[in-house]
Formats: sequence, structure tokens, C-alpha cells
Amino acid sequence: MSIILLRFIVRPVIQSLRASSVRLPPLEPLCMSQTLTFDVLIIGSGAAGLTLGLSLPEHLRVAIVSKDSMDAGSTRWAQGGVAAVLDEEDSVEAHVADTLTAGAGLCNEAAVRFTVGNSTEAIRWLIDLGVPFTKDGEDQFHLTREGGHSARRIIHAADATGHAISDTLLQKAEARENLTLLHDYIAVDLITGDKLGLEHHACIGGYFLNKKTGEVDAVTAKATALATGGASKVYLYTSNPDGASGDGIAMAWRAGCRVANMEFNQFHPTCLYHPQAGSFLITEAVRGEGGKLLLPDGRRFMDKFDERAELAPRDIVARAIDHEMKRLGADCLFLDISHKPAEFIREHFPTIYERCLQLGIDITKDPIPVVPAAHYTCGGVVTDNAGRTDIDRLYAIGETACTGLHGANRLASNSLLECLVYARAAAADIEAQIAQVPSPEPVPHWDSSQVTDSDEDVVISHNWDELRRFMWDYVGIVRTTKRLVRAKHRVKLLRQEIQEFYSNHKVTNDLLELRNLVDVADVIIRSALMRKESRGLHYSRDYPQALPRAFDTVLMSKYISELGSL
Repeated sequence: MSIILLRFIVRPVIQSLRASSVRLPPLEPLCMSQTLTFDVLIIGSGAAGLTLGLSLPEHLRVAIVSKDSMDAGSTRWAQGGVAAVLDEEDSVEAHVADTLTAGAGLCNEAAVRFTVGNSTEAIRWLIDLGVPFTKDGEDQFHLTREGGHSARRIIHAADATGHAISDTLLQKAEARENLTLLHDYIAVDLITGDKLGLEHHACIGGYFLNKKTGEVDAVTAKATALATGGASKVYLYTSNPDGASGDGIAMAWRAGCRVANMEFNQFHPTCLYHPQAGSFLITEAVRGEGGKLLLPDGRRFMDKFDERAELAPRDIVARAIDHEMKRLGADCLFLDISHKPAEFIREHFPTIYERCLQLGIDITKDPIPVVPAAHYTCGGVVTDNAGRTDIDRLYAIGETACTGLHGANRLASNSLLECLVYARAAAADIEAQIAQVPSPEPVPHWDSSQVTDSDEDVVISHNWDELRRFMWDYVGIVRTTKRLVRAKHRVKLLRQEIQEFYSNHKVTNDLLELRNLVDVADVIIRSALMRKESRGLHYSRDYPQALPRAFDTVLMSKYISELGSL
């Protein structure tokens, strides 16, 4: 089919969709834009994306796209490690039981068993690649314990596990001739068949803002995978890097995928509190190795909230800290590991030790000031155990996906494990299916001739700040219906302002991230309002008890009905 004929077919559909909130590419091509074609398109270059790329057969041409540098995602920030069954005294059943308990009755047990059952193989794969995990002697790897775990099963590389995994995977990816690594490409939206007026609803790629040229390029593929991480940047305080803006979740939602359990946002209990600290996390392993949480007067308090004290799951610890800070009017509380030998602290937590020392805190002598911060998105795009979404040829893996593993609260160090297991499963499914998939159809070039450069970027910065502040105040660790309704009203107005801005001005990095964040904020609020109970990470003062039976919160995208009615 020629491009000209394709434009003729899609013109009535595009004109119909112009009235909706779906922005589609204009019809006239620009010579500066380009279309790149691959067998597989992977959006995201963290542990999930790189693992998928490296697990695919080498005869496939694969693009791995990052909106910043190739190592800019959340994986690199992970400190604690990866949970897996690696010790003779541990078992799959024990790891499964701990995950189900932490998930507060909402985990999909089949997904949990699938993940844990493949954990040992996934770690062996990393070891074979050369990830430098910390050893306890010559032959044994050192395993630590974190909150919610009944055994030592966290394999780690000191306190910089994510750094070690990211570096190793990226080095291997750079050496693979079939992998094309595209950095500074931020996704605008997915391209699906129905958006182009075709008979199928399959994903055939996406549009990307090339930050180096300022143009929007098309990237098409037989299979597309979203591995863009979570959406914790929707909150004012977060342990995540700046890029955690929910891009994959928002794009999949706009394309017609279901999203589930978006009300379950994990707040890490212990983010370093210091004006110069940025988003620096104090790993859960500090508590796992004996760290004590203290009030400003030096008294412990966690035993009042849970018999496991500092080793309780993250949702309990975060709420306890939040409660005590509000009760006392304190800016922060403290985490103390100084009772351990100084050599032990420097050996096990070198990154934390050095960073705190730079800020004038010697953790071998002094407690660490900490506050909770948004850390992990437990919900996401609904997938099966092969990473498949509701849209044919579209996969979602890692934090972008809702596999059912985490339920209402993620167990510590299960996140990197999920990235590895589901990326490898998706690779196997893509390999099995791709030979029967036709080459992607030609797509229209992106046209910016009808929009202008913005001279009011203050609108973006103001809306960005307002969104993150009311999400923190109204949709945070402790919620009420009144707060959620206020947030719902605010997000509706913001979405209208942002959509108007998006429709009339050239896309930029900040605008695209803001557009994705407001869509994610909308589904978080809607999900939270639907849950009439307190469970796991969702705690409501109006509904403080859990219902007798747990149900997933599943939202059906409005775009499915809009597109289906054309």
C-alpha cells in the first residue's frame, strides 16, 4: 500500500478522532522527520528492556530506546538487590508465602509462583553475564535479608546492585551487533492499526521526539515492548530519577489497554532527608542488617505498629513514620546503624556511607535523617505471564506492567526479579510469534506545521508543580474521600489545560512528561476512589478496614469505546 493511498484511507478516521483527546499525527510529511524500522522495538533501557533485548535471538533487528542516556532509568538507582531462592535453607514455597503476605491478599498466586519459580534461573543468567555480586567467601554469594522476608535471599552487589546490573547489561548490549541503542528519544505515543484506519488494532510502533534534532520520528516494528518504568514522579517527593513519569502506562492507556491497581503506590520508608540529598535512597538492607528507626528523642517506635518492628513490610513502616512525623510535627525521623562495627558498615553500605559523609553525616557514629518518599508503582498495564497486553504485538514488562506479582504491596527486592523473569518470558513469546507477523504498515510522518513554539513554558512548570503537590497532599500515604475528590477536580482542569497546550504547541520533553503524568494521576485517583477499603499501600481513613475478599481495581480505557464507535 502506498503512503498516498494510506493517507486517503485514514483521513476520515483521523478527522473523527480530532474531536477526541487522542492526538494523531497530521497527514503531510516533513522532510526532516524519518521512519526507522526494526523487528522489535523496546521502549526503555533499564533492567527489563535490556534483558529483553539480550534474550532475543541475534538474527532479529532490535531497537532499544531511552529518552535520556542509556543508563538513566531507575534500575541504576536500586541499592538493595534481587530476591531469589538461592540458599538450601530457603524454598520456593517460603518466598511465595512472603510475597503473598506482603501483597495483602491481592497477589495473583499463579504470577507469584511463575516469578519465584524462575528466580534461580534468572539470577544464574546474570551471574553468567558477569554481574559482580558480593561474595561471602570464595564460593558463596552473600545473601542479605530485608523487610517482609523470612530468610536471607537478597543477592546484591554491596549497596549498588542496580548500578552493577545496569552496567553489565549495557556493556553486553553495546557489544551485540543486532541491537541498535537510541538515546535521547522520548516517546510521544504508540501507533496502532485502528489509529491509521486499518482493520486490526495491533501496535506497529511509536512516534518519538528526537531531542537531538527536535523532530518527531516514527519507529515501526513487528513487536513493541514498553519497559519505561513507573510513575513515582507524579508525587512531590520521590526516590526515583526525573524520568519516572509513567510514560509507558500513559501511552498504553491512551492506546486502549486496561490498567489495574494504580492506587497502590509504594512509598519507601527511608529516603535521605537533607536539602542537598536529592532523591537518595537509604536501602531497606540497612534495617535488614539491624538498623533501628528512632524518634527525634532517640526512642524506638516501630514495635507499637507491628511485632516485626523495623522488619515489617514497607507499607506499614512508611505509615508508621508518616504518623509519628505528623503527631510530633517533625520534619524527619532517624535510622541508626551506628551500633554496628564501623568496618561492617563501610563494607556493606559503601555508597550510603560516602554519600552521607559528603553531607556531613558519619553513619558509623550518627543516625541518618529519613523521610518516606514515593518509590514504586505496583499497578500498571495489565499483562499475562508472557508480558502480552490487550493490544496485539504490544508487550509491557517491569514496573510498567501489572502482572499480579505485587498485589497491594511489593515485597522488597522483588522488582528487579520481575524485570528479569518477565523480560525473558516476553523474549520467548516474541521469538515464537514473530515469524508469522507481517512487516509493519507504512505510517504518516509527523507534521508540526499547524503548531507553534511555545513562549509560555511557565504554564508547563506551573502545572507540573501543582500536579505533584496536590498528589502528595491528597493522594499520598494516608487518604480520605474528601481529599481524593478534590484531587479529581484539580486533575480534570489540569488535563484540559495540558491537552490544549499539547494541541497548539510543538512537543517538548517537559510537555510530553507532564501529559503522561496527568494521565497517570487521573487513573491513580479514579482507582483510589473505587476502592472502598484499606488494603496494603492504599490506606483510607474513611474505610480503615479491609474487605473480606480482595478485588483488583481494573480500569477500561475510554479510547476503546471511542475507537470502536467509529
